[in-house]
Amino acid sequence: MISLAGRDIVHSWGKFVFTGVGLGLLIGVTLTMAGVYRGMVDDATTLLDNSGADIWVVQKDTLGPYAEPSSVYDDTYRSILSIPGVARAANVTYLNMQVKNQKAETRVTVVGVVAGGPGEPGQPGYLLAGRHITRGHYEAVADIASGFALGDRIQIRRNYYRVVGLTRRMVSSGGDPMVFIPLKDAQEAQFLKDNDAIQQQRRRTEANPAFNRPGVPGLVQGVIASQSVNPYVNAVLVQIKNGFAPEEVAESVRRWKRLQAFTRTQMEEILIGKLIATAAKQIGMFLVILAIVSAAIVAFIIYTLTMGKIREIAVLKLIGTNNRTIAQMIMQQALGLGVIGFVVGKIAATFWAPAFPKHVLMLSEDSLRGFIAVIVICALASLISIRVALKVDPAEAIGG
Repeated sequence: MISLAGRDIVHSWGKFVFTGVGLGLLIGVTLTMAGVYRGMVDDATTLLDNSGADIWVVQKDTLGPYAEPSSVYDDTYRSILSIPGVARAANVTYLNMQVKNQKAETRVTVVGVVAGGPGEPGQPGYLLAGRHITRGHYEAVADIASGFALGDRIQIRRNYYRVVGLTRRMVSSGGDPMVFIPLKDAQEAQFLKDNDAIQQQRRRTEANPAFNRPGVPGLVQGVIASQSVNPYVNAVLVQIKNGFAPEEVAESVRRWKRLQAFTRTQMEEILIGKLIATAAKQIGMFLVILAIVSAAIVAFIIYTLTMGKIREIAVLKLIGTNNRTIAQMIMQQALGLGVIGFVVGKIAATFWAPAFPKHVLMLSEDSLRGFIAVIVICALASLISIRVALKVDPAEAIGG
């Protein structure tokens, strides 16, 4: 019967191959969707790894700095350094924006860090080329995915920065490449107002009746001037000393500094369990829909092939072939279609995954699960055709 199933496939090879290719493209999309989710999780994990932090100190009652806005005073790190168990503490800011060079614009996450080398919290762990930021202003280190090259002059708000270093896989939780600039420049960029906004603010203040009281104008002008300085950062990245538990140090920060502190485990739960949870559910729905569509395609083509050889099946029954053998023939055709589809889908997904704008991570265990799912779906889809074949009357071999 194996040779009989093979001969039947050869007889209808055009329909069989084209169906296998179509099914394979659907399977390729399914594998890619799973890879997109894996890429999102990998981006979130990579973000935490690259921060070099054991604890994230953020504004109280927030899930910052990645899932919610957070603001803490930029001198907070000094008091955190006095807590037992803290080895290092560094300020950091994050700002999502469009950054352009002489050629194009790119969506990036601008990260404000204190000048330093590898190992410092917030600093890129390694460089592909160039050096780390050493000056207090107008230098940048960019992820290579941004498209910026060493020596490029990029514009962030009203200032221009020279790219002095390139790194890899420094991305935000959304997969956007990071551009690192000095902390003071990032603080200015985060709350920088244009000239028109500053003039409007001054006119509003001068139009206020309270402004005309004696002594008030000078005071208000001082307040306006102070608003051009941003004394806030989004988070303080903390590294702890050996022998101390992260939760123990984090609890000390919560108790004595009245701030929120997250350990690595807690931050992973925020990023994966909350930030990308909705996207994960949406991808899951797509996978279910694609599985149903794939099953319908397999069931339809196997049913069509079975109906096209009703007379041959009747002849087999007439010469004494048992139902089990006929069922095996149809099942083998369905499984063969599934194998062809999976091979095509795996090749297609591997080919087009690097072309996606965001990270697509193809794991071998996902491919194995996908292959098992395809085999199961094809086996179930063949049951309708088997049922039809087993009901064929042997007399039809004579009557036709």
